[in-house]
Amino acid sequence: MRERSKPSTAQCNANLYTLFLLAEPQYVSCVRLSEVLEELSHDSVNRFLLRERYTPQDLFDEVKGELNLKGGTTSVDDSVIDKPYRDPSKTELVGYFWSLKHKRTVKGINLITLYYTDSAGHSYPINFRLYDKRDNKTKNDYFIEMILEIKTWGVQPDWVTGDCWYSSQANLKFLRNEEVGFLFGIADNRKVSLIQGQEVQVQTLAIPESGLLVYLKEFGWVKVFCQDFKNEARYYILFVKDIDLLKSLGRERFKQVHDQHWQIESFHRVIKQVCNIERFQVRDEQAIRNHFFCALSAFGKLQTMRVEGLINNLYQVSRQLFIPVIRQFILKNRSELASI
Repeated sequence: MRERSKPSTAQCNANLYTLFLLAEPQYVSCVRLSEVLEELSHDSVNRFLLRERYTPQDLFDEVKGELNLKGGTTSVDDSVIDKPYRDPSKTELVGYFWSLKHKRTVKGINLITLYYTDSAGHSYPINFRLYDKRDNKTKNDYFIEMILEIKTWGVQPDWVTGDCWYSSQANLKFLRNEEVGFLFGIADNRKVSLIQGQEVQVQTLAIPESGLLVYLKEFGWVKVFCQDFKNEARYYILFVKDIDLLKSLGRERFKQVHDQHWQIESFHRVIKQVCNIERFQVRDEQAIRNHFFCALSAFGKLQTMRVEGLINNLYQVSRQLFIPVIRQFILKNRSELASI
Protein backbone atom coordinates (compact mmCIF):
# COMPACT_ATOMS: atom_id res chain seq x y z
CA MET A 1 0.00 0.00 0.00
CA ARG A 2 1.16 3.55 -0.70
CA GLU A 3 2.70 5.03 2.45
CA ARG A 4 1.32 8.37 3.59
CA SER A 5 3.20 11.10 5.44
CA LYS A 6 -0.05 12.73 6.58
CA PRO A 7 -3.76 11.81 6.77
CA SER A 8 -5.46 11.54 3.42
CA THR A 9 -7.95 14.19 2.32
CA ALA A 10 -9.14 12.14 -0.66
CA GLN A 11 -12.91 11.97 -1.05
CA CYS A 12 -12.90 8.37 -2.26
CA ASN A 13 -11.21 5.56 -0.34
CA ALA A 14 -11.14 1.77 -0.18
CA ASN A 15 -13.94 1.51 2.38
CA LEU A 16 -16.28 3.62 0.25
CA TYR A 17 -15.48 1.76 -2.96
CA THR A 18 -15.81 -1.63 -1.24
CA LEU A 19 -19.28 -0.74 0.07
CA PHE A 20 -20.21 0.35 -3.45
CA LEU A 21 -19.17 -3.06 -4.82
CA LEU A 22 -21.39 -4.79 -2.26
CA ALA A 23 -24.38 -2.53 -2.91
CA GLU A 24 -24.43 -1.85 -6.66
CA PRO A 25 -26.42 -4.58 -8.47
CA GLN A 26 -25.09 -4.00 -12.00
CA TYR A 27 -23.39 -0.77 -13.06
CA VAL A 28 -19.91 -0.59 -11.55
CA SER A 29 -18.11 2.52 -12.79
CA CYS A 30 -16.63 5.75 -11.52
CA VAL A 31 -19.56 7.67 -12.98
CA ARG A 32 -22.10 5.38 -11.32
CA LEU A 33 -20.58 5.85 -7.86
CA SER A 34 -20.61 9.61 -8.36
CA GLU A 35 -24.32 9.38 -9.29
CA VAL A 36 -25.04 7.41 -6.11
CA LEU A 37 -23.07 9.79 -3.88
CA GLU A 38 -23.92 13.11 -5.43
CA GLU A 39 -21.21 15.05 -3.60
CA LEU A 40 -18.51 12.72 -4.97
CA SER A 41 -17.10 13.37 -8.45
CA HIS A 42 -16.28 10.54 -10.81
CA ASP A 43 -12.75 11.96 -11.05
CA SER A 44 -12.31 11.35 -7.31
CA VAL A 45 -13.17 7.68 -7.79
CA ASN A 46 -10.87 7.39 -10.79
CA ARG A 47 -8.02 9.06 -8.90
CA PHE A 48 -8.50 6.63 -6.01
CA LEU A 49 -8.20 3.62 -8.32
CA LEU A 50 -5.11 5.04 -10.00
CA ARG A 51 -3.45 6.35 -6.84
CA GLU A 52 -3.35 3.46 -4.36
CA ARG A 53 -0.87 0.59 -4.37
CA TYR A 54 -2.64 -2.23 -2.55
CA THR A 55 -0.73 -5.51 -2.33
CA PRO A 56 -1.66 -9.10 -1.47
CA GLN A 57 -0.14 -8.59 1.97
CA ASP A 58 -2.61 -5.75 2.58
CA LEU A 59 -5.41 -8.29 2.02
CA PHE A 60 -3.74 -10.74 4.41
CA ASP A 61 -3.37 -8.03 7.05
CA GLU A 62 -7.11 -7.35 6.84
CA VAL A 63 -8.11 -10.97 7.57
CA LYS A 64 -5.30 -12.45 9.68
CA GLY A 65 -6.99 -11.41 12.93
CA GLU A 66 -9.96 -13.63 12.05
CA LEU A 67 -7.85 -16.77 11.58
CA ASN A 68 -5.79 -19.29 13.50
CA LEU A 69 -2.74 -19.34 11.28
CA LYS A 70 -1.48 -22.74 12.48
CA GLY A 71 -2.84 -26.11 11.46
CA GLY A 72 -5.31 -25.12 8.74
CA THR A 73 -5.70 -25.89 5.05
CA THR A 74 -4.36 -23.68 2.27
CA SER A 75 -6.09 -24.19 -1.08
CA VAL A 76 -4.90 -22.94 -4.46
CA ASP A 77 -7.06 -22.37 -7.50
CA ASP A 78 -7.49 -19.89 -10.31
CA SER A 79 -10.51 -18.41 -12.02
CA VAL A 80 -11.00 -16.45 -15.22
CA ILE A 81 -12.72 -13.12 -14.67
CA ASP A 82 -14.63 -12.84 -17.95
CA LYS A 83 -14.11 -9.68 -20.03
CA PRO A 84 -15.41 -10.84 -23.43
CA TYR A 85 -15.75 -7.37 -24.95
CA ARG A 86 -12.41 -5.92 -23.91
CA ASP A 87 -9.56 -5.40 -26.37
CA PRO A 88 -6.38 -6.91 -24.84
CA SER A 89 -4.31 -4.28 -26.63
CA LYS A 90 -6.18 -1.51 -24.81
CA THR A 91 -6.89 -3.05 -21.37
CA GLU A 92 -4.02 -4.22 -19.18
CA LEU A 93 -3.88 -7.85 -17.90
CA VAL A 94 -6.64 -9.06 -20.24
CA GLY A 95 -5.65 -12.16 -22.19
CA TYR A 96 -6.89 -15.56 -23.31
CA PHE A 97 -7.20 -18.32 -20.71
CA TRP A 98 -8.76 -21.76 -20.47
CA SER A 99 -12.06 -21.60 -18.58
CA LEU A 100 -13.49 -24.69 -16.88
CA LYS A 101 -16.85 -22.90 -16.74
CA HIS A 102 -17.00 -22.36 -20.51
CA LYS A 103 -14.96 -25.48 -21.44
CA ARG A 104 -12.90 -23.37 -23.85
CA THR A 105 -10.39 -20.54 -24.02
CA VAL A 106 -12.00 -17.20 -23.19
CA LYS A 107 -10.94 -13.57 -22.89
CA GLY A 108 -10.49 -12.22 -19.39
CA ILE A 109 -8.16 -11.78 -16.42
CA ASN A 110 -6.77 -14.83 -14.62
CA LEU A 111 -6.97 -14.58 -10.82
CA ILE A 112 -4.85 -17.06 -8.81
CA THR A 113 -5.74 -17.28 -5.13
CA LEU A 114 -4.55 -18.96 -1.95
CA TYR A 115 -7.57 -19.55 0.27
CA TYR A 116 -7.09 -20.54 3.91
CA THR A 117 -9.47 -22.49 6.16
CA ASP A 118 -8.47 -22.72 9.81
CA SER A 119 -9.23 -25.44 12.36
CA ALA A 120 -12.43 -23.65 13.45
CA GLY A 121 -13.75 -23.58 9.87
CA HIS A 122 -13.17 -19.87 9.30
CA SER A 123 -11.97 -19.25 5.76
CA TYR A 124 -10.61 -16.26 3.85
CA PRO A 125 -8.44 -15.47 0.80
CA ILE A 126 -4.93 -14.73 2.09
CA ASN A 127 -2.84 -14.24 -1.06
CA PHE A 128 -3.45 -13.67 -4.75
CA ARG A 129 -1.89 -12.87 -8.08
CA LEU A 130 -3.23 -11.52 -11.37
CA TYR A 131 -1.60 -13.41 -14.22
CA ASP A 132 0.69 -11.08 -16.13
CA LYS A 133 2.51 -12.50 -19.14
CA ARG A 134 5.21 -9.84 -18.69
CA ASP A 135 6.30 -11.65 -15.51
CA ASN A 136 7.36 -14.66 -17.60
CA LYS A 137 5.92 -16.96 -14.92
CA THR A 138 3.52 -19.88 -15.03
CA LYS A 139 0.62 -20.36 -12.64
CA ASN A 140 2.77 -22.96 -10.88
CA ASP A 141 5.52 -20.36 -10.43
CA TYR A 142 2.98 -18.00 -8.83
CA PHE A 143 1.74 -20.84 -6.60
CA ILE A 144 5.19 -21.62 -5.18
CA GLU A 145 5.93 -17.93 -4.79
CA MET A 146 2.71 -17.37 -2.82
CA ILE A 147 3.25 -20.40 -0.56
CA LEU A 148 6.72 -19.17 0.37
CA GLU A 149 5.28 -15.70 0.94
CA ILE A 150 2.55 -16.73 3.37
CA LYS A 151 5.10 -18.73 5.37
CA THR A 152 7.02 -15.52 5.97
CA TRP A 153 3.73 -13.99 7.14
CA GLY A 154 3.33 -16.66 9.81
CA VAL A 155 0.91 -19.08 8.12
CA GLN A 156 1.69 -22.70 9.04
CA PRO A 157 -0.86 -24.98 7.34
CA ASP A 158 -1.10 -28.71 7.89
CA TRP A 159 -2.48 -29.24 4.39
CA VAL A 160 -2.17 -27.70 0.94
CA THR A 161 -4.82 -28.59 -1.65
CA GLY A 162 -5.43 -27.95 -5.33
CA ASP A 163 -6.80 -29.39 -8.55
CA CYS A 164 -4.87 -31.38 -11.15
CA TRP A 165 -3.43 -28.24 -12.78
CA TYR A 166 -1.20 -27.76 -9.72
CA SER A 167 -0.19 -31.40 -9.19
CA SER A 168 3.04 -31.28 -11.18
CA GLN A 169 6.02 -33.27 -9.94
CA ALA A 170 7.84 -30.05 -9.12
CA ASN A 171 4.97 -28.78 -6.97
CA LEU A 172 4.56 -32.08 -5.11
CA LYS A 173 8.28 -32.34 -4.37
CA PHE A 174 8.33 -28.71 -3.26
CA LEU A 175 5.52 -29.35 -0.76
CA ARG A 176 7.20 -32.52 0.48
CA ASN A 177 10.38 -30.53 1.12
CA GLU A 178 8.27 -27.95 2.98
CA GLU A 179 7.03 -30.84 5.18
CA VAL A 180 3.35 -30.18 4.63
CA GLY A 181 0.62 -32.68 3.79
CA PHE A 182 -1.28 -32.26 0.56
CA LEU A 183 -4.36 -33.33 -1.38
CA PHE A 184 -4.36 -32.72 -5.13
CA GLY A 185 -6.49 -33.80 -8.03
CA ILE A 186 -4.67 -35.80 -10.69
CA ALA A 187 -5.46 -36.64 -14.31
CA ASP A 188 -7.04 -40.06 -14.86
CA ASN A 189 -4.07 -41.14 -17.01
CA ARG A 190 -1.46 -40.34 -14.36
CA LYS A 191 0.96 -43.26 -13.95
CA VAL A 192 1.04 -45.10 -10.60
CA SER A 193 2.00 -48.58 -9.46
CA LEU A 194 0.98 -50.95 -6.69
CA ILE A 195 4.41 -52.53 -6.97
CA GLN A 196 7.28 -50.21 -7.80
CA GLY A 197 8.21 -50.58 -11.45
CA GLN A 198 4.83 -51.89 -12.70
CA GLU A 199 3.05 -48.74 -13.86
CA VAL A 200 -0.62 -48.38 -14.81
CA GLN A 201 -2.97 -45.47 -15.32
CA VAL A 202 -4.83 -44.54 -12.15
CA GLN A 203 -8.21 -44.88 -13.93
CA THR A 204 -7.60 -48.63 -14.39
CA LEU A 205 -7.39 -49.31 -10.63
CA ALA A 206 -10.17 -50.59 -8.39
CA ILE A 207 -9.99 -48.02 -5.60
CA PRO A 208 -11.78 -48.84 -2.33
CA GLU A 209 -13.65 -46.22 -0.30
CA SER A 210 -10.79 -46.15 2.20
CA GLY A 211 -8.29 -45.23 -0.53
CA LEU A 212 -5.45 -47.18 -2.10
CA LEU A 213 -1.74 -46.87 -1.32
CA VAL A 214 0.17 -46.51 -4.60
CA TYR A 215 3.59 -45.42 -5.80
CA LEU A 216 3.31 -42.22 -7.86
CA LYS A 217 5.76 -42.18 -10.73
CA GLU A 218 8.87 -40.08 -9.98
CA PHE A 219 7.55 -39.07 -6.57
CA GLY A 220 6.87 -41.80 -4.03
CA TRP A 221 4.08 -43.36 -1.98
CA VAL A 222 0.72 -41.59 -1.87
CA LYS A 223 -2.85 -42.61 -1.17
CA VAL A 224 -5.27 -42.31 -4.09
CA PHE A 225 -9.01 -41.69 -3.73
CA CYS A 226 -11.83 -41.60 -6.25
CA GLN A 227 -14.67 -39.11 -5.93
CA ASP A 228 -17.77 -39.53 -8.10
CA PHE A 229 -19.36 -36.39 -9.51
CA LYS A 230 -22.43 -36.03 -11.71
CA ASN A 231 -20.76 -36.74 -15.04
CA GLU A 232 -17.35 -38.09 -14.14
CA ALA A 233 -15.07 -39.69 -11.60
CA ARG A 234 -12.18 -37.59 -10.30
CA TYR A 235 -8.98 -38.87 -8.77
CA TYR A 236 -7.04 -37.36 -5.88
CA ILE A 237 -3.74 -38.11 -4.20
CA LEU A 238 -3.23 -37.57 -0.49
CA PHE A 239 0.23 -37.36 1.06
CA VAL A 240 1.89 -37.04 4.44
CA LYS A 241 5.58 -37.67 4.99
CA ASP A 242 5.05 -40.32 7.71
CA ILE A 243 4.34 -43.52 5.76
CA ASP A 244 2.64 -45.23 8.70
CA LEU A 245 0.31 -42.25 9.15
CA LEU A 246 -0.33 -42.19 5.42
CA LYS A 247 -1.44 -45.83 5.49
CA SER A 248 -3.88 -45.10 8.31
CA LEU A 249 -5.59 -42.12 6.63
CA GLY A 250 -8.96 -43.15 5.21
CA ARG A 251 -12.11 -41.74 3.66
CA GLU A 252 -12.99 -39.59 6.66
CA ARG A 253 -9.76 -37.60 6.47
CA PHE A 254 -9.99 -37.37 2.68
CA LYS A 255 -13.53 -35.99 2.92
CA GLN A 256 -12.53 -33.50 5.61
CA VAL A 257 -9.64 -32.05 3.58
CA HIS A 258 -11.61 -32.21 0.31
CA ASP A 259 -14.53 -30.31 1.87
CA GLN A 260 -12.13 -27.62 3.08
CA HIS A 261 -10.70 -27.33 -0.42
CA TRP A 262 -14.20 -26.93 -1.85
CA GLN A 263 -14.53 -23.63 0.03
CA ILE A 264 -12.46 -21.96 -2.68
CA GLU A 265 -15.09 -22.89 -5.27
CA SER A 266 -17.74 -21.09 -3.21
CA PHE A 267 -15.37 -18.13 -2.90
CA HIS A 268 -15.11 -17.84 -6.69
CA ARG A 269 -18.89 -17.80 -7.07
CA VAL A 270 -19.38 -15.13 -4.41
CA ILE A 271 -16.76 -12.69 -5.70
CA LYS A 272 -18.41 -12.84 -9.14
CA GLN A 273 -22.07 -12.86 -8.08
CA VAL A 274 -21.93 -10.59 -5.03
CA CYS A 275 -18.65 -8.63 -4.97
CA ASN A 276 -18.77 -7.37 -8.57
CA ILE A 277 -15.22 -8.43 -9.39
CA GLU A 278 -16.08 -8.84 -13.11
CA ARG A 279 -17.84 -5.49 -13.47
CA PHE A 280 -15.35 -2.70 -13.96
CA GLN A 281 -14.83 -0.09 -16.66
CA VAL A 282 -11.22 1.00 -16.02
CA ARG A 283 -8.36 0.02 -18.33
CA ASP A 284 -5.21 1.05 -16.47
CA GLU A 285 -3.32 -1.80 -14.77
CA GLN A 286 -3.13 -0.16 -11.34
CA ALA A 287 -6.81 0.73 -11.38
CA ILE A 288 -7.68 -2.87 -12.25
CA ARG A 289 -5.44 -4.19 -9.47
CA ASN A 290 -7.07 -1.87 -6.93
CA HIS A 291 -10.55 -2.90 -8.09
CA PHE A 292 -9.64 -6.56 -7.59
CA PHE A 293 -8.22 -5.84 -4.15
CA CYS A 294 -11.43 -4.09 -3.08
CA ALA A 295 -13.58 -6.96 -4.43
CA LEU A 296 -11.57 -9.49 -2.41
CA SER A 297 -11.74 -7.20 0.60
CA ALA A 298 -15.53 -7.05 0.15
CA PHE A 299 -15.64 -10.85 0.33
CA GLY A 300 -13.63 -10.74 3.57
CA LYS A 301 -16.07 -8.27 5.11
CA LEU A 302 -19.04 -10.47 4.17
CA GLN A 303 -17.30 -13.52 5.62
CA THR A 304 -16.65 -11.71 8.90
CA MET A 305 -20.32 -10.64 9.06
CA ARG A 306 -21.33 -14.28 8.59
CA VAL A 307 -18.89 -15.54 11.25
CA GLU A 308 -20.17 -12.94 13.72
CA GLY A 309 -23.78 -13.94 13.05
CA LEU A 310 -24.81 -10.63 11.45
CA ILE A 311 -25.89 -12.46 8.28
CA ASN A 312 -26.82 -16.09 7.68
CA ASN A 313 -25.05 -16.48 4.34
CA LEU A 314 -22.86 -14.52 1.94
CA TYR A 315 -25.75 -13.74 -0.43
CA GLN A 316 -28.03 -12.24 2.20
CA VAL A 317 -26.90 -8.61 1.88
CA SER A 318 -27.32 -8.46 -1.91
CA ARG A 319 -30.67 -10.29 -1.81
CA GLN A 320 -32.25 -8.17 0.92
CA LEU A 321 -30.76 -4.76 0.11
CA PHE A 322 -33.43 -3.75 -2.39
CA ILE A 323 -36.47 -5.42 -0.80
CA PRO A 324 -37.82 -2.15 0.71
CA VAL A 325 -37.39 -0.28 -2.60
CA ILE A 326 -39.02 -3.05 -4.65
CA ARG A 327 -41.88 -3.37 -2.15
CA GLN A 328 -42.50 0.36 -2.17
CA PHE A 329 -42.48 0.48 -5.98
CA ILE A 330 -45.00 -2.37 -6.28
CA LEU A 331 -47.38 -1.04 -3.62
CA LYS A 332 -47.23 2.50 -4.98
CA ASN A 333 -47.77 1.62 -8.64
CA ARG A 334 -49.88 -1.55 -8.63
CA SER A 335 -53.16 0.21 -9.43
CA GLU A 336 -51.67 2.36 -12.20
CA LEU A 337 -49.89 -0.59 -13.82
CA ALA A 338 -53.02 -2.74 -13.65
CA SER A 339 -54.93 -0.27 -15.77
CA ILE A 340 -52.34 -0.22 -18.57
